[in-house]
Amino acid sequence: MKFAAIIVAAGSSRRMGFDKLLASLRGKPVLQHSIETFLDCPSITNIIVVCPADRFDSLDLEFSNKVIQRVDGGVDRHDSVAAGLAVLPSDIDYISVHDGARPLITEKQIAKVLQAAVDHGAAASARPVTETVKRANGDCIVTESVSRDNLWLMETPQIFKASLLVNAYQQVQQSGARVTDEVSAMELIGQAVQLVSNDSANPKITYPADIDQAEKLLG
Repeated sequence: MKFAAIIVAAGSSRRMGFDKLLASLRGKPVLQHSIETFLDCPSITNIIVVCPADRFDSLDLEFSNKVIQRVDGGVDRHDSVAAGLAVLPSDIDYISVHDGARPLITEKQIAKVLQAAVDHGAAASARPVTETVKRANGDCIVTESVSRDNLWLMETPQIFKASLLVNAYQQVQQSGARVTDEVSAMELIGQAVQLVSNDSANPKITYPADIDQAEKLLG
């Protein structure tokens, strides 16, 4: 079984005010943490990093026996994933898509999601909603309570049988749909996705304070 990973890191970091993917986290860029965890996964054979050349060249990666390559991203996230899919070898069996801004992902969780994908065809890391949820109007006035039963917060990696993901992205491109993750793409083709609860913190670095929080979590 050949297992490839597409690590999406093509964003402009507008909300951060600086390149969050190159921000230092325990002495390494955020993106480098994400890549190295996948490099350490024994099941991985190919890694595609979707990001600008200068961002990739800023990393200090020690390459193993895995195939790793960089490609430019697109305007939207789904364009970047499509760019990664376009360069994957045809003999890949399963494809993981991971957000490069989630540097705390663990090998253990990747392995759990991969096994679920092998068992079900499609799987994604997620965590159940435990906080009280409210809906508000445009003036931030609460309008109703929302039941948190069966609500989940989506994470990455999201892992799929290769043929399913390729088919889903063909549907995305043909329909012009704007999907924010691969589970949404699976919904377009009616494919069920198994959620895999993550017991470890796996936050997405979005704002400067997220770096400090990630430092504390690592410590």
